[in-house]
Amino acid sequence: MVHKNKLLLTLALCGAVLTNCRQSQPAASTDTATAGSQQTVNAWPEVQRENKPWTRWWWMGSAVDEQNIDKQMTQYAEVGLGGVEIAPIYGAMGHESRYIDFLSPKWMGMLDYTVQKANNLNMGVDLTQGTGWPFGGPQVKPEFAAAKLIVQTYTLKAGQILKESLTVQDPKQRELNPQLQAVMAYSGKGEALNITDKATADGKLNWTPKSGTWTVYAAFNGKTRQMVKRAAPGGVGFTLDHLSEKAVNAYLEPFTKAFGGSNHGVRAFYNDSYEVYGANWSPTFFEEFQKRRGYDLRLYLKDLVSKEQTEKIARLKADYRETMSEMLYDNFYKTWNNWAHQHKSFTKNQSHGSPGNLLDLYAAVDIPECETFGSSYFPIPGLRRDSADVRNVDPDPIMLKFASSAAHVAGKNLTSSETFTWLGEHFKTAYSQMKPEVEQVFLSGVNHVFYHGVTYSPEDVAWPGWLFYASLNLTPANSLWSHFGAFNNYIARVQSVLQSGRPDNELLMYWPIHDVWSNPKGMEMLIKVHDIDEWLHPTQFYKQSQQLMDAGYSLDFVSDKMLQEAKVNNGQIVTAAGAPTRKVLIVPQSKYMSETTFERVIALAKEGATVVLEELPTDVPGLQDLENRRKKLEQLVQSLTFTDAGQGVRQHKAGRGEILLSKNVQQALELKDIQREALTDTGLKFIRREIEGGKYYYLVNHTPKAIDTTIPLNIEAQSVVILDPQSGSAGLARATTANNKTNVRVQLKSGEALILRATNAATPGLVAWQYLEQPGSPIAVSGDWNLHFTKGGPEVPADKKLTKLVSWTELGDKKAEAFSGSGEYTVTFDMPAKNAGEYVLDLGKVSESARVWLNGQEVGHLWSIPFQARVGQYLKPGKNTLKVEVANLMANRIRDMDQKKIEWRRYHEINFVNIDYKAFDAAVWKPMASGLIGPVTITPYATTSQGQALK
Repeated sequence: MVHKNKLLLTLALCGAVLTNCRQSQPAASTDTATAGSQQTVNAWPEVQRENKPWTRWWWMGSAVDEQNIDKQMTQYAEVGLGGVEIAPIYGAMGHESRYIDFLSPKWMGMLDYTVQKANNLNMGVDLTQGTGWPFGGPQVKPEFAAAKLIVQTYTLKAGQILKESLTVQDPKQRELNPQLQAVMAYSGKGEALNITDKATADGKLNWTPKSGTWTVYAAFNGKTRQMVKRAAPGGVGFTLDHLSEKAVNAYLEPFTKAFGGSNHGVRAFYNDSYEVYGANWSPTFFEEFQKRRGYDLRLYLKDLVSKEQTEKIARLKADYRETMSEMLYDNFYKTWNNWAHQHKSFTKNQSHGSPGNLLDLYAAVDIPECETFGSSYFPIPGLRRDSADVRNVDPDPIMLKFASSAAHVAGKNLTSSETFTWLGEHFKTAYSQMKPEVEQVFLSGVNHVFYHGVTYSPEDVAWPGWLFYASLNLTPANSLWSHFGAFNNYIARVQSVLQSGRPDNELLMYWPIHDVWSNPKGMEMLIKVHDIDEWLHPTQFYKQSQQLMDAGYSLDFVSDKMLQEAKVNNGQIVTAAGAPTRKVLIVPQSKYMSETTFERVIALAKEGATVVLEELPTDVPGLQDLENRRKKLEQLVQSLTFTDAGQGVRQHKAGRGEILLSKNVQQALELKDIQREALTDTGLKFIRREIEGGKYYYLVNHTPKAIDTTIPLNIEAQSVVILDPQSGSAGLARATTANNKTNVRVQLKSGEALILRATNAATPGLVAWQYLEQPGSPIAVSGDWNLHFTKGGPEVPADKKLTKLVSWTELGDKKAEAFSGSGEYTVTFDMPAKNAGEYVLDLGKVSESARVWLNGQEVGHLWSIPFQARVGQYLKPGKNTLKVEVANLMANRIRDMDQKKIEWRRYHEINFVNIDYKAFDAAVWKPMASGLIGPVTITPYATTSQGQALK
């Protein structure tokens, strides 16, 4: 049940956000003319502050001042950023006099000024609740620091007295006063004795075995000694013990004092990915385990630290990890959430990497946040993916779905993403690479993108300014900055749709967390992005989820805890107030399932739900009361009576609902007429949102080929509007209805995206979408090209006259080879008489982003594959003038600086590393292709429109 005061707080927070957001302007501007002159009036949702992309904003040394805050925030607003997430970190050498201690009165003054400036620009401000990562700092005294279990062993024979003192041998640990928590004795016959009360305060053991040989295990509450990584001035200290409520409250105390009961305009307090290493303990762990699992962990101390891989140890480790998960949820997340809500702010958190159930931990906060790390492979022709820049594990959309699933199941509208972390090597990332990556994020359910990120840099610091080593570094110093607004408009348009209405996923997929936890290796289990090959990819849960999504089903993941809180209403599964209802719960094959979870699954069916089991559960996890729990599970299984329902599906009628048992889950869904979106047969990927009177479909073509076909939508609509998020254009689609479906014609080139708004009402005042038919022969844009370099450095090269388009690094000009910035290409060409319905300009290869004018009229920005635009309205018979401004990457200028040994990076703690965390050196790079490379052509097309309201 939602507590009344919590509900009122949530409504108040949401109201404040919406009040600020309504001041934004519609996303009707045209960045590229890919859809020609289609209308934009009343077609798009109004762009609000949260619809725009936000960015992490590193404050190096917190060496900020009002003048530079004012300038940079204004620049961010001008390119369409909706907000900043302040993240204080270490500083730049030589600027120590500017450093400001975290949370000092001066620091709080800079925060207040930032918030005031953001309000004036209709931007938002989030704050990392700490410096660097993870949570920690000077307020974390040793007693509250991240803890680890230290176990020392001693051998005693009959009649012997332990001569050694029961103290920790590691001198570094002794500095932090580790506490003795348990002393256990184990005989060779398997006997276990708790002899903790035989240990004295000074470390003596007053116990002697009467017979045999015994091994004594002494357990101490030690400390990991991990310090905050990349800490800012005023933030240096130990990492927090997240499992201790007392430690968490002590950590929050300086924030309570500094913020004085106000949130100072901070929308959300942020916590980065867990990254607390070796923290496998907490001072109260023995007591918490006894309370939560019902038996004494001390008696199994030997097994807990054993390296044996037996079933008993696997079960013990599962209980241990479940306890850790619950302690993290109760002692950290609840405590932190309550603190933020008392200050009338949200919490935003990355749960991955935590030693807990990711779904529950993501759902515990207001804005769950996932993370993309590295680059993905997309078969889009011409898309650059440098092999030297590829990380060991590609981003996986199913991993991202843990955060969005938690938000959807918990009824929370926003799912954010730390986006483009290490997408490629520094200074080599282009918008064409960013686009499919962020589209994959959107398709995973994310609708609130945060760039990773930009760095505050004073105006008096020479180019390239202060930079963070793991950043995208799309700062105003980046040569691509002048085209950044066009990319941001694309994201804002998509997010304006993906934040509308509610998620429309018909299936719930149970995540068998106990299969993950029941691994006898190690102790704490950090469920990390980088380890998905171990804990995610081999599972049937993963394979089943991937198969269903590929087939065109939409799903979210659900945990044991979420199922316990779910209800059924009119045959639909309801997981939380404000959450969308679901048609079916799917339980994939697993080794372990608790009897309480399976009992709840059966209860949901009895209440009217449809449940699909891939297999019946066979065993319970853990050690507590094992035989009785196994018997309970067996009784539940035997209570189900299945009959043949055909197509390999067996059926059990349960109350108002049913349970279907089938190895082929899709056949079971078809039996219940749960229809997939067959549009995925074309290769298109999609995500849906349910809105009043209809649905949004976000479609992406990541295949290597153009798609021109009619696709079926699982909705009977009266009208379908095509929205082009690349240009902002819109028009009525060509569509028909039949058999409760709507068939819509779509045209998407490789790398393009479209949005369909299918509704049960007409859309007046909107022209028909113009489809391109029967392409003619491409017309080469030929002639002498004039290249004029406009802005950039280190030096602006002289103008060039080109008879052939090539990279400006191949012009034999050292200044051009080292140049990062913009150059304008101008050509005059002849156009035969216009006799086609539309003409499409194709720039060919662009390195890396273009802005186009034709006959003095701006066509728009072409910043990604395909670098094409509809230009019929700008062409004229006879002489035409084409101007193309191209921005290249920062890479060649950085290469030149490193070759000349110009010092541009001097930072404390970590002094700028490459993608492999080795010393960065661009001097060995080859020049990156730059400019308009072509070939440039114009292709005539016949056109049809015929958009209509449907009968």
